[in-house]
Amino acid sequence: MDECMKTPMIYADFNNADESGRLRLNCAGTAKDLISQKIELSERLKLTLYCDDADDNGAPDDLRADGVVQFSTEEKGWVAAVDWNGIRHASDEAVVVPSRSPASSR
Repeated sequence: MDECMKTPMIYADFNNADESGRLRLNCAGTAKDLISQKIELSERLKLTLYCDDADDNGAPDDLRADGVVQFSTEEKGWVAAVDWNGIRHASDEAVVVPSRSPASSR
């Protein structure tokens, strides 16, 4: 796998967790993202999951969490184990702008 590949970002309903605290990956928004990004769920696939939220002024500011996909025999479907302590808002993530190297003269 290419190290430059970004972790896929997939919608999940953060209020749709199973008894173990794993997010169920069965809502329409999840299916839409999986189809549009051509992602097939598989064991140990790493994802960034997001859910609609807003800031104090009502502006959109999605919640995000890192997760690892698992198939749940109890749920009879795909779930993601997430780091609930690592939930953050999209606005919390720093935007890193790559530095430009001077053009080499040849």
